[in-house]
Amino acid sequence: MKIYDTIVIGAGIAGCSSAFALELEGQSVLLIDRSSTPASGGSGAAGAFVSPKIGKGSPLQRLTNEAYEYAREFYLEHFSSHFYQTGVIRMPKDSADAVKFAEYQQHNSSPYSTLESSELDEYGIEELHSSFYFPQAGVCDAPSMCREMASRVEFVQYGVGSISHKDNIWSLYPSDTEAEPLYTHNIVLSTGYQNSLVDMRYMGVRGTWGSRGDYYSALRLDVSMHKSISVSANIDGVVKIGATHNKAPNPCMVCDGEPLSGLFDKASSMVDTSDFRLKETFCGMRAGSKDYFPLVGRVIDVEYMIERYPAITKGAKPPIEYYPNLYVCNGFGGRGFVFAPMMAHILARHIAHKEPIDSRVDSDRLFLKWCRKELLQATNT
Repeated sequence: MKIYDTIVIGAGIAGCSSAFALELEGQSVLLIDRSSTPASGGSGAAGAFVSPKIGKGSPLQRLTNEAYEYAREFYLEHFSSHFYQTGVIRMPKDSADAVKFAEYQQHNSSPYSTLESSELDEYGIEELHSSFYFPQAGVCDAPSMCREMASRVEFVQYGVGSISHKDNIWSLYPSDTEAEPLYTHNIVLSTGYQNSLVDMRYMGVRGTWGSRGDYYSALRLDVSMHKSISVSANIDGVVKIGATHNKAPNPCMVCDGEPLSGLFDKASSMVDTSDFRLKETFCGMRAGSKDYFPLVGRVIDVEYMIERYPAITKGAKPPIEYYPNLYVCNGFGGRGFVFAPMMAHILARHIAHKEPIDSRVDSDRLFLKWCRKELLQATNT
């Protein structure tokens, strides 16, 4: 019976990065996914831009840009063949947003320049307003990046039906009864917007549907850009158009079988798409948190807390009880390829060396508020 140090469940960018980070810390790691191919869900459909967040200097912007700097260096060091440093142009959504760009400038912590309409035209970009150009930013090839990460660790296809803990060992039981159980000291849950293994309602993970189309084109487009949707540079004859945009519970009903129609129209207003020929369509659900910050850290034993401390719904603040050696790395939203390397590093250092979790991303932050609001409301109902 082989007992791993850590098993990571879910082979999107969060899970792949977590497994790789733990491997770098010297752990014996197994990465598993119900699909035989990494990035078969939302990560595979990502535009995978690695660029700064613009804004008025909010805490989320500061964290995102810290993660961006970390991710950029991480990809260049470890996976440079899957990261294209094309530079990224951030354009205003509309005239009202263009007015705000003057205020955004003071909060741009990464190297950038301002491009006027005439300068954008030299790139083949149609835009009336001044825009920011971040030359060190870029775009990943999402599926290839995840596959390459998974190849650096032990990876198997394995659907988990249930988990149990005894004598400091976690047992993972398969959804396929013909497979054998797996055993580990630690589990990392990177399961995206779906989870049925333990009660993690307090984290408020929710899905947003994203779509991406890859198009063959001979258009000379040397830079990537974002204006409510993303359009990548032309890399090896392919331009990628995508967005995280649909929160409808039944997104396929909304797009009526044409998930790229609106995206392509917007892209056509930005660049010349006259020779674009669709190569492939990708769709998937991206997992985000209630407050848009990542979810990293230990998992609270919700059932125990509710039974042991019923007054928690009325504002009591008892000591937190956790599942032993059960962790989460999730909730990156539409910026998975920006957040994943830094969040995985934080979690790996915590698991391997007991270093504290950054309080900004610690999933504990949501528990007491959830008990006082959602749980109390559900109990009364």
